[in-house]
Amino acid sequence: MRLDNRQLNEIRSVSIRPEVIRHAEGSVEISMGHTRVICTASVEPGVPKWLSGTGSGWITAEYGMLPRSTHTRISRDKAMNSGRTQEISRLIGRSLRAAVDLRALGERQITVDCDVVQADGGTRTASITGGFVALGLALNFLKNQGAFAALPLKNYVAAISVGMLNDKVLLDLNYEEDAACTTDMNFVLTNHEQFVELQGTAEGHTFSKSQMDAMTDSAMHGCRQLFAKQAEILKGFYPLK
Repeated sequence: MRLDNRQLNEIRSVSIRPEVIRHAEGSVEISMGHTRVICTASVEPGVPKWLSGTGSGWITAEYGMLPRSTHTRISRDKAMNSGRTQEISRLIGRSLRAAVDLRALGERQITVDCDVVQADGGTRTASITGGFVALGLALNFLKNQGAFAALPLKNYVAAISVGMLNDKVLLDLNYEEDAACTTDMNFVLTNHEQFVELQGTAEGHTFSKSQMDAMTDSAMHGCRQLFAKQAEILKGFYPLK
């Protein structure tokens, strides 16, 4: 058992609450354990200059942590301009673009903002998981407005963390586990069990191929549960297959 009484291969309690921001085309609040993130998807006409005239749309993301989302206050400027913030923003954008047929989207941009209200590990993975639902809601909004006949979605996308501690695989790390693990990995997967991105490092101890396989299996197990949570909101217009 772990500090929060979970089994090794058990994710934290997950809640995804839709339509939390009235002005956004798509929005959710996602909670994974004590981590809470508000994700909003905003539709904007036009695309970046380098895409103009190509007929293709664009999905981008911005990630940020509110000043008291952590144990001590983070200044807004530091939170928004750090290298970590930029790296996570790019990760979320890449992950969400893997879910969308950009040409079918047309020359419009959707920006997914992920604001961490409370951090207890896994903020980037929660942002991707919740961000996909907000994006799906925004695309359905556009469809209902007559922007396209069919949703330009190709698959679901979710993400989860996995770590190695004392040669054991732990799924969905909280802050204390993330700090203690000798290996920390983030998996971004589609519902077809295709990889979008892997991020992983070993600190102090290397890991073997068999351990990598075990972490992969654990991540897939966790993401299947996240896909089911996402589908509770999206199944009316984009059922999970």
